[in-house]
Amino acid sequence: MSQKLTTVGFDADDTLWHNERFFQLTQAHFAGLLADFAEADHLMERLLAAERRNIRHYGYGVKGFTLSMIETAIEVTDDRVPAAVIRQLIEAGQEMLAHPIELMPHARATVEAMAQTHRVLLITKGDLIDQERKLAQSGLGDLFHGVEIVSEKTARTYQTVFSRHGDGAGRSMMVGNSMRSDVLAPIEAGAWGVFVPHGLEWEIEKADPPQDRSRYHSLPDLGALADLVVTIG
Repeated sequence: MSQKLTTVGFDADDTLWHNERFFQLTQAHFAGLLADFAEADHLMERLLAAERRNIRHYGYGVKGFTLSMIETAIEVTDDRVPAAVIRQLIEAGQEMLAHPIELMPHARATVEAMAQTHRVLLITKGDLIDQERKLAQSGLGDLFHGVEIVSEKTARTYQTVFSRHGDGAGRSMMVGNSMRSDVLAPIEAGAWGVFVPHGLEWEIEKADPPQDRSRYHSLPDLGALADLVVTIG
């Protein structure tokens, strides 16, 4: 096992499997349902504001997103949103919770390769039941030495997780598609942060890359991770 890097953490949604595109498809459906009450751009601004407010109440995931859509629908219609629209929004959320898992390119091969030489962890946030479902359907669950489904990804979170499952943040790496949650926070904790952009990025997760690049790396896809790990040592 590497004497420098011993633990590799992976984000789940849009790092190992597709996720954001289902949110964007549902948002388009939402805009269609409320087209008589608000322009699409204005509606998306109101929805994003609701999501920001509600994270502290509902956390991350489909359930909080669905409740934010309902709240926004009530607001933009001045409490006149038809019950049929509310029903369709609930059904849209239920469909999102049942969507099949599609792995990202190189996901299985990369996790399998890393598991041969390092401790590999899944570190994700969101609804517990939904994340457990997606992990089970992904077929990747048995490859991880530890799984952590957390309410928020902060520096303290990473310090705790990497100490619990590994040799501390200083000998750990986090790989993910969110600059804010998967790169900046682990680097603040003392780990390496590896950014693997997905292409579809949730506004709330956007952030600028770190100014100190000593523990920051960006890769085009997961297929390049093994070479990077060898370089780090």
